[in-house]
Amino acid sequence: MKRVNLVYESFPVSGQFDAVAVIQVESLAQIKDVATKIQKINGVVRTETMVEVQ
Repeated sequence: MKRVNLVYESFPVSGQFDAVAVIQVESLAQIKDVATKIQKINGVVRTETMVEVQ
């Protein structure tokens, strides 16, 4: 996933998900674009997007 543009960190996790990709974007449209690219990676079955709130 690190090869996907705008992903600056990714790591494996245990539990419901297999991995986390951390991205930094300036618009909601960019979130959609990155999620779409990740969904096209061979072996990815589904994604879930979470947005940090401060």
